[in-house]
Amino acid sequence: MNIAIIGAGAGIGLESVTLALKKGHMVTALSTRTDQIPNHPNLIKIQGSATSPTDLKNTIKSADAVLITVGTKNKKATTLFSDIANTLVKVSNELNFASPVLVITGFGAGESKKYVSFFMKTVISLFLKDQYANKTIMEEIITKSAVKWEIIRPGMLTNRGATSTYKAITGLQKGMKVGKISRADVAQFLINEAENPKMLYQYVALTN
Repeated sequence: MNIAIIGAGAGIGLESVTLALKKGHMVTALSTRTDQIPNHPNLIKIQGSATSPTDLKNTIKSADAVLITVGTKNKKATTLFSDIANTLVKVSNELNFASPVLVITGFGAGESKKYVSFFMKTVISLFLKDQYANKTIMEEIITKSAVKWEIIRPGMLTNRGATSTYKAITGLQKGMKVGKISRADVAQFLINEAENPKMLYQYVALTN
């Protein structure tokens, strides 16, 4: 299958590119920096922005599944995530796009904010408040659109290897524990779900 990966130059996106190619898929990878993505005969690299309708359209137009894995190191107020969401909705409407779109936000976005641990609540409040506020807007824009969506909310990300023992939780419950998870495990979930979508129109928390 052809998997489009948005934000493919680092982190979860780069892990997803590597795993998808390893499993024999065609990959179209969009990133503002593609130099970190190794060349591969089944890979098309597009250097550009997920907020550009032209770049995004060229990336997803032939995709059987889309993974949106964009992150930012900017701790200041940002509209990056909502801008991507608005561009995605616009482009999807123009293409009459019907393939699944799997969107990474984070546990602490949207309604999950009420269920984070005290430690994560403190971390988000001190360092990631503006990012998570905009990720919440991103979720709202996409879930109210015609996009065939799935929102994935990982816990605290690590650089450990894949364990395949992570949990995918689709409900919000008092006392639920969402802790650390490796980027490699998140990528594994994304590729498995792209191959066989089982949780469409759901919010999925990921934790080890």
